[in-house]
Amino acid sequence: MSSEQEIIQSRIKQEYKWGFTTDIDMETAPKGLNEDVVRFISAKKEEPEWLLEWRLEAFRHWQTMTEPTWPKVDYPPIDYQNAYYYAAPKQKKKLESLDEVDPKIRETYDKLGISLDEQKLLAGV
Repeated sequence: MSSEQEIIQSRIKQEYKWGFTTDIDMETAPKGLNEDVVRFISAKKEEPEWLLEWRLEAFRHWQTMTEPTWPKVDYPPIDYQNAYYYAAPKQKKKLESLDEVDPKIRETYDKLGISLDEQKLLAGV
C-alpha cells in the first residue's frame, strides 16, 4: 500500500474529532444522483410541480458541465454517484409534544444548544 493510501486509511479509521453522530432510524434517497433522486427529494419536500421541473432542468444542465481546470489544486475526481443526497429521521407518527420526540434527537438538539421553540419547530410540534 502506498504511503498516500496509508494516510487515507488512517484518516478513515480515526475518531471523528469535530463533533458527534446520532444513531437514529433514517430515511434516505437511493445512493447516487439522477432524475429519480431529484424527483424523490422533491416529493419528500412536497414541492410544487414547477419547482420540480426547475430542479430537473438544473440537474440536466449540471450533467453537461465539466470540472474547471483553472484551479491549482490536486484532488481525485469526485464520485457523485457514491453519496446520499437526502436523509431525514424516520417519522413514526404526527407528534403532539416534544416529549414524544426520540430522546436521541432531543439529546442532539441539547448538544447543539437549540432553543425549545426551535426544537418544536424542527420536530413539527
